[in-house]
Amino acid sequence: MGEAPTGPVLEVKDLRTHLFTSRGVGRAVDGVSFALRRGETLGLVGESGSGKSLTCLSLLRLNPQPASRIVGGAVLYEGTDLLAKTDEEMRRYRGKRIALVLQDPMTALNPVFTVGNQIFEAIRLHQGARGSRLRKIAAEMMRLLRIPDPEQRLGDYPHQFSGGMRQRAVGAIALSGKPSVLIADEPTTALDVTIQAAYLEVLKEIQRRERLAILFVTHDFAVVARMCDRVAVMYAGKIVETADTWRLFDDPRHPYTVALLRSVPDVEARIERLYAIEGQPPSVFEPAKGCAFAARCPHAEARCHDEPPPDVPLEGGRAVRCWLFVR
Repeated sequence: MGEAPTGPVLEVKDLRTHLFTSRGVGRAVDGVSFALRRGETLGLVGESGSGKSLTCLSLLRLNPQPASRIVGGAVLYEGTDLLAKTDEEMRRYRGKRIALVLQDPMTALNPVFTVGNQIFEAIRLHQGARGSRLRKIAAEMMRLLRIPDPEQRLGDYPHQFSGGMRQRAVGAIALSGKPSVLIADEPTTALDVTIQAAYLEVLKEIQRRERLAILFVTHDFAVVARMCDRVAVMYAGKIVETADTWRLFDDPRHPYTVALLRSVPDVEARIERLYAIEGQPPSVFEPAKGCAFAARCPHAEARCHDEPPPDVPLEGGRAVRCWLFVR
């Protein structure tokens, strides 16, 4: 491939996706911004309910409707705003330019069609292949994802695959359109440690070969350390800290990031009780006021409860949304 462009392949600016229910309006994704470059992996981490998955779905305008609606912001793919596209135009971007791998392959795969048929569909749609060439490309994709006996396994159904094999099959479908961006929404959650390591190595190998940009959603900091170049920490619908992975582990700045890393057990330390973050994340339906982490933060000041903190740029290209760093 040629040289990567200097600008980001995907740039998200102030993305807002709200929930509309009988309880009122919920700010599930509340002003998310980040950039992703070719060949880079950005990790998106945070507690369950922080808005990670809805952010991913919103990037492709697959957020569940009418329960949720994108109400603001921009999603720029190579400078083109996807939120301004018609539904028909958007179909040309999904899979072909930006692909999505979901958390549970059993719900992503159709149980009544063979794995081969589901890979064929993606290749026909995005590459226009037919006949023997279609089958050849599908087998190559399965081989690329290290699925043994690909020609034979094309005729198998999802229930005939193991959990790790199903996840690789979903990956083959996602990568069959040769996208520039892969969104991986907790793809290793259901895998055991050995299979997880093998799957991550396959993704890294493909990334090196294709200069693929990956947005990797996870709650596992071991996966973050293994996969990610940079990390965006998400809390209550907002990104509260962004930094290079090694900087984040060596010197976390936001109190929430510090608490998250403290929550990771140290297998070499002898402790009587594991650390846990006190309290609960705020409901997305609560009125936005001050910092969402203030009620759980040991460093909270009066203004933390009354005024939302700005996004403060720091050294090394990192940023923190916290009053502690406002000079």
